[in-house]
Amino acid sequence: MNRLAAVSDYEETIRAEAWDSRGGAVGQVSKRTRWMRARDVIRLDQRGVRGTYVLYFDGNSGSGWEILPDLNGPDPFKTSGKPVELVGGELQFARGYISGFELNLWLADRLPGYGVTAPKPNVLRIQHGDDATDLTLDSTTGLPAVSAGISLADPNHPVPGETRYDAWKEISGLRFAMHRVKYHSGVKRGEVFTEAIHVNTGLEPDRLAAKPADGAPDIPRRR
Repeated sequence: MNRLAAVSDYEETIRAEAWDSRGGAVGQVSKRTRWMRARDVIRLDQRGVRGTYVLYFDGNSGSGWEILPDLNGPDPFKTSGKPVELVGGELQFARGYISGFELNLWLADRLPGYGVTAPKPNVLRIQHGDDATDLTLDSTTGLPAVSAGISLADPNHPVPGETRYDAWKEISGLRFAMHRVKYHSGVKRGEVFTEAIHVNTGLEPDRLAAKPADGAPDIPRRR
C-alpha cells in the first residue's frame, strides 16, 4: 500500500472494442488517461466512432472543460472543436470519474471522505459522497476481480455498471490489470486492453489543462 500511496501521477493508454446498449459492435476506441494525485486532476483524450472527446477536470476547484464529440459531421472521429465548461451531467460524470478512479479506490481507507465496509466475505464497499462501489477481491491473490457500481458513461442515463479485471502485470513495483471487460445493465459494452502505463513521470499540470488548438485528442500513436 505504501508503494501505491507514493504514486503522484499516472498515465495509461488503452485500446478497446466497444458495443452499444443492444450488443451491436461500435468499433475500436483509443484512450489516454492522465491523473495527478496532489492536484486531483484528470485529463481524458479519447478517439472513437462518434465518441471522440477531450476532457479536463480539476477536482480541487470542482471545474473543468470538455470538447464534445461531433455527432452529425461527415467525419465520425472528429470532436466539435469547441471547449465548453463542464456543467450538469458532464460535470457529474467528471466528478464521478475522479471519485471512482482506481488509484483512489484502492487507497480509500487512507483518503478523507471515503468510507470502507465489508458487507460480505471478499467484498469491500467503498462509499464517497453519493457514490458507492463494491469491489470483489480474488480469494487467492487479494487483487480486485470485479468492481460494481453505477455507470455515468451517459450522464443522462445512469445504469448499473460492472468491470472485471485480469492479466495483472507488475509495473514500477505495482500490479495493474492489463485486461478489463465492462458491462452496463448486464450487457457487454467494452473490452479494454492496456497498451502502456507510466507512473511518476512528472506530469505537468499546465500541460494537462491546455486546450488543444485543433480540438483533437492527444493520443500517442501505436508503435
